[in-house]
This record gives sequence, structure tokens and C-alpha cells, in this order.
Amino acid sequence: MQDALLGIVSAINSYLSNYILIVLLIGAGIFFSVRTRFVQFRCFSEGWHRVFGGFSLAGGKHKSGISSFQALATAVAGQVGTGNIVGACGAILIGGPGAIFWMWIIALLGMATNYAEAVLAQKTRVVDPDGTVHGGPVYYIRTAFKGGFGKFLAGFFSVAIILALGFMGAMVQSNAIAGTMNNAFGIPVWVMGIIIVLLAGFVFIGGLQRLASVTEKVVPVMALLYILGSLILLVLNFRNVPAAFGLIFECAFNPQAEFAGVGFGIFAAMTQGAKRGLFSNEAGMGSTPHAHAMANVKDPHDQGVVAMLGVFIDTIIVVSMTALVVISVLYVGDGQLAQAYAGIAAGAGADPSVVAAGVGLDKNNMAQVAFGAFFGEGFGNAFVAICLLLFAFSTILSWNLYAKINVQYLFKNHSKGAVTVFSVIALVFLFLGSVASNDLVWELTDMFNNLMVIPNVIGLVALSGVVAQVARSHHHGERIDDEPPLEPVLDEAREESARA
Repeated sequence: MQDALLGIVSAINSYLSNYILIVLLIGAGIFFSVRTRFVQFRCFSEGWHRVFGGFSLAGGKHKSGISSFQALATAVAGQVGTGNIVGACGAILIGGPGAIFWMWIIALLGMATNYAEAVLAQKTRVVDPDGTVHGGPVYYIRTAFKGGFGKFLAGFFSVAIILALGFMGAMVQSNAIAGTMNNAFGIPVWVMGIIIVLLAGFVFIGGLQRLASVTEKVVPVMALLYILGSLILLVLNFRNVPAAFGLIFECAFNPQAEFAGVGFGIFAAMTQGAKRGLFSNEAGMGSTPHAHAMANVKDPHDQGVVAMLGVFIDTIIVVSMTALVVISVLYVGDGQLAQAYAGIAAGAGADPSVVAAGVGLDKNNMAQVAFGAFFGEGFGNAFVAICLLLFAFSTILSWNLYAKINVQYLFKNHSKGAVTVFSVIALVFLFLGSVASNDLVWELTDMFNNLMVIPNVIGLVALSGVVAQVARSHHHGERIDDEPPLEPVLDEAREESARA
């Protein structure tokens, strides 16, 4: 039954990823880049200064919402997860090293899309009398479309994100944690599943403030730890780093030149880059706006430029570290995969997964093998396992928050009971993910991730004029007061929030 379901879901994903996802992600990225006058480049230094100018690991508690950095940390916690290690390795394995180039393109364009998401989340958020903040795609979708179509799109998005992140996505993260910890330390996957459930349950109970407090401390530490370890390896392996960069660009545009018999192609590189790029940085998916809506900032633009940095940190920095480590060690010189590909006859049409399996590699252990080649197998396995534990666990926390917000939206007056039930089911899925089939879990998550993009991008495009006005009213960090106010969120949504 699992194999049959895997075949069905894979077929659906093939269509969504190969056609709809590429058009929506690249199209939205280009569209918002042009409409905002390439805000991701024009305001990059402003965003960097806002994030790191007053950097602190202790943002403190807020009566309403959270600080701008806490919002970014919560967003990055969701963005930097298994997609940065296992997902990036999977993209390279199936689409070839050229897939990383397309992940970079998706990220650079996605920075403008993420800016739009954060701006609209700020512009359409609802603050209850008790200070509770409600915000995210359902609110800007309902603002853009105030009739039945808006209700349908918002409801569709809410169901998709609850399934994608609250349930299936949580399974992916716990699956990756359990697998790598078992490989590194021999911990049974079911034992690791119980540990994950207990730790996650503790933070779930603490609510937004505990989540923000945890993520603002864990995210900088985990990112710096992984980047430092990667840089040390790349320095030790510096002779192969230029060749790794060259291979990324060569395979992005002329993949058959190097790996004639392995079946890489430009289309495969693009689709894998788009699919794994979405899973990694989440720009256009509609997840991170939930965190950015809660930020206490004076102007939506301020959080928009901060949000862009999340995509940059996730893909351009962290994913690139994984890619360069794996490609420079395994694909260049006498690397295991380089040797395996060299022995394949031109035109043989070999399956990349089969070739990798022949030398004992798959997307789950590629990073561990690469780090182990320089630091020793034991240390390499342990280093990746610990980094992945931090990455994936922080993602579980953020994704649970995003899903919970949408449970509250769907169930309104019964939201407290619904959230309790949801939290219990989410913990069950976390445990099941630790022992489930890896391929099926990934395919289910990809499917619902892809479905989230559709209503989110429709809502973003419908309000693109507002985003353009906000972006163009700020020039070199200075506000030009020609930005008209956005019509408030429809009264119906405000009343529903108040009743809840």
C-alpha cells in the first residue's frame, strides 16, 4: 500500500514541480523584483543593518507580538531545516550539481517575493484588544478577495499548510533527526522519536513567547556551528573548491558534458532546484509571513527588508556550504561519485540514485560521508547529526506555530479546543515520522508544499500594487511619504478574530 501511495503522490508532484511550481516561483520572483525595483539588491544593506546592527540573543518578552529579530529567527528556524542538508543533497543527487545554481536563482528572486509576503503580512495583520496578533496569507488573501472566492482560497491555503507543515513536514524533520542520530550514535529511531515528542511538547505548551525565546538563541548558534565546520573543511579541501564551483555552472547549462551516462539534464536541474529551493527557503510558500506579521516594527518595509535576509541566509549561505562540501568531496577528483560516473559508458542513461546507491550513498548520508572524509567517519557523522538535530527541531517548532495559526483561523470560536487536538495529533505525527518510510514522507510534504504556493501567490499578485508602493516609497533607507494606506482587512475577518 505504501508503494502504491508513493507512486500516486510522486506522479502528482511530478506535474506540480515540473510545470506549475517553476512558473509560479520564477514568475513571482521576476514579477516582484521588477515591481519593487529589485528591492532585494537595492535595500540589501538596509536589511543587513536592521538584522545585525543591534544584534542580541535576548530580545525579551513583548505584551503584543515579538521583536523584529525574534520574528526573523522564528522564520529562519522554519527555513533552515532538513532542506539545507538532506534536501540540498537530494537536489544534487537527482538533478546534478547544476541544481544548486537554480536554487541560487530561486533564492535571489525569492528574496523579492519574501519581501512582498512580509510587507502584506504587516499591512493586513489584526491585533485583538488583548494584544494577540493574527496575521499571515489568509488575511491578505481575504483582503484581496472579499467574496466567496477569497474564503475558498484562504480555506484551501489553511488546510494545505496544516497538512504540509503541521503534520507531513513535521514527519520529514523527525525522520531526518532519527535517521542521522541512529547512524551517528546508534540511538534507536523510536527512542529518538519519543525524545523529539517530549522536547517539542514542552515548547508547544509555552506558546509564542517561549518559541521566540528558544529560536532567537538556537538559530544563530546552529547556523554559525554549521558554517564554521563547513568552512574548515573547504579550507582543508581548497584545491577542489574551484572545480566544485565550475561543476555547478557547467551542469546548470551543459550537464551532459561531464556526466554523459548518468541522465542529468538542464530540465532536471531546474526542477530539482525549484522544488528543493522552495522546501529550503520557503519564499512564495506562505509560511514565513506568519512570523513576520507578529514583528513589532514601525513600518511594513522595515520587516520586509529583514525578511529578505532570511532567504539569503538560508540558501545563499547555508545551502551553499552543504553544496560545496558535498560536491568538492564526492563529485570532484577522486571522489566516490566522480569515480562511479567515470565508469559509466556515454549514453547509458543510468539512474543517478542507482549509481549513488552502488557506492553506498543516498541523500540522507551524503553530507555525513563528505564531512567524514576529512574529519573521520565518527566525527563527521556526529557533526552532521547534531547540526541536523538543531536545524530540524527548530523547524518543527516554527512550522507548528504556522499551522496552529491556521487552525485558529479555520475553527474560530472553537479554536482553543481545536488547537489542543491539533497539537496532540502533531506530536503523534512527529513520532510516526521518526519510524516511517523516508521517500513517502518527503513526497507527501512536497505535494502539500506545492499546493500552498498556488493560493499564496494569487493573493500576493492581487495586492502587488500595495507592495510596489511600499517598496518605492523607501529610497536608500529613507521614507518618501507617498505611500497610500491599504484598505483594512475586511470587517468580517476582524469580527471572526475577535470572537475567537
